[in-house]
Amino acid sequence: MVYDNLITQNKAAFLAKLTEIAAKLKIQPSWLMIVFKIEATDQSGNISHQALNPVSGAAGYIQFMPATARGLGTTTAALLNMTNVQQLDYVYKYFQPYTGRINSIQDLYTITFFPRALGKPDNYVLQTDTLSASLIAGQNRPYDLNRDNAITAGELRASITKRIPSEALEYLKKK
Repeated sequence: MVYDNLITQNKAAFLAKLTEIAAKLKIQPSWLMIVFKIEATDQSGNISHQALNPVSGAAGYIQFMPATARGLGTTTAALLNMTNVQQLDYVYKYFQPYTGRINSIQDLYTITFFPRALGKPDNYVLQTDTLSASLIAGQNRPYDLNRDNAITAGELRASITKRIPSEALEYLKKK
């Protein structure tokens, strides 16, 4: 599995649980590891379930936003205090509604970043009733490829592909 060397705690239990939830989600376990690598790498370069964004308050393997954590019946503080294996239960709970609709690493990352964009056409603009397109783009500049202060679903998918480390892409090609 890609990046299994970056898990430093409870490795055997973590990999067993990760494989189990990936099977339930009908995806490759390496897809989850790639998302974790992008979202939750610590200063040592390891994947950390205790990753915290001090600006947004997002926490954990998939950078659960505080409101998302509450919607899953927990808090970001609780997620950070869980073991890496325990936090995987919330990763599964987050992705479970999308089972059968996750057909690629791009789909999985889209759900992680902005689930409303899953399956949308390339020109779909990422925004909500409470979050403007320019605010989302301003906080996520690397995804706004044409620098027009709006991120489209097409830009998000292209950015995801660019952000996947080459060694992970090579690994996926072999599978």
